[in-house]
Amino acid sequence: MSAPRYVAIITDGNGRWAQSRGLPVKEGHKAGADTVKARLRDSVELGIRELTVFSFSTENWSRSPEEVAGLMEMFSRRIVDETPDLNEEGVRMRFIGRREGVSQNLQEQMAEAEALTAANDTITFFIAFNYGGRAEIVDAARKFNGTTEEEFRQCLYAPEMHDPELLIRTSGEQRISNYLLWQCAYSEFVFRDELWPDFTREAFEESLEEYGKRQRRFGTRETA
Repeated sequence: MSAPRYVAIITDGNGRWAQSRGLPVKEGHKAGADTVKARLRDSVELGIRELTVFSFSTENWSRSPEEVAGLMEMFSRRIVDETPDLNEEGVRMRFIGRREGVSQNLQEQMAEAEALTAANDTITFFIAFNYGGRAEIVDAARKFNGTTEEEFRQCLYAPEMHDPELLIRTSGEQRISNYLLWQCAYSEFVFRDELWPDFTREAFEESLEEYGKRQRRFGTRETA
């Protein structure tokens, strides 16, 4: 099997990484964001065409107000600081998730980043922010007025997103946690023990190699 072109990652373990080092949780999120940026650049070199990362879920609002505020502030700062460089590198940025409940300033920053990078085609970087798989399906169902799966796909947050061929989750957890429920119907899963900030390029390449050993039959029977 060839290397996957469309990859999604559940970037799990930032808080535990910080706790294991006696650091504030915000330092774990900072280290995790740095790892996202590094693996995005690795993705370009490895020929991946779309990378989707789980940045903030609809369930994450239940965390402490201090942690949520810190995440929002970091997310805003990262968009402002890093979008120009990503644009120069040919990265197309797309944010998927509900915009309700997100500050107007942050909504505008996301829209500006998407507009600035819209014509780029080196890689599409989907950031799942205020995202839940069930919420996406419910939101799509509200708009749906057709009969086919393809027509339903057009109602999703990013109809142009290809179904991920590979879903990676770090930190040793083995579940998909309400992530890309529609899109991952036929994805291969690779679960890694590393906490997300420790997910190196080597670990990334090992995950891609594991995918390469799989046989994807999509419900068909292998013939001799």
